[in-house]
Amino acid sequence: MKLDKTDLKILEILQNNGRITNAELAQKIGISPPPALDRVRKLEKAGIIKKYAAIIDPQSVGIKMFAFVEVTLRIHGSRAVKDFLEAALKLEEVLECHHVTGDADFLLKIAVGNILIYEKLLLNKLLELPQIQHLKTLVVLSSPKIETAIAVNNNDESGSEKT
Repeated sequence: MKLDKTDLKILEILQNNGRITNAELAQKIGISPPPALDRVRKLEKAGIIKKYAAIIDPQSVGIKMFAFVEVTLRIHGSRAVKDFLEAALKLEEVLECHHVTGDADFLLKIAVGNILIYEKLLLNKLLELPQIQHLKTLVVLSSPKIETAIAVNNNDESGSEKT
């Protein structure tokens, strides 16, 4: 789906306020409500808008520790990767899983209540994942920036910035 300026504006607005009414959205983008709703539905149907979610304060639900875990697999074939992913993606503590280049094969973002809970997770679950050769944990001390919105207006398809 080719995105025009109106689609990009819709995405920018919805990323910052997913609960905006259709009438408010239409007013902000300068079109009437029915075509605004049609555009949002097309973006949803195309998979560009994947879901709507509430962003909660982690500490308010007992999450006081985040860690990034670099995972190196023993074997790098497609079967080993599939086995690892099948097991790792089932862990509720894993917020993100990225297949990466460099020394590690995967980078996991983990959220837990505290270091003791992380230790249990490490010993009882992470080290038991299939094909693990090495894990390296990076504990988050602070997070000066956490952003969920993607800058949709800054890049064209070639990757060069628009001015």
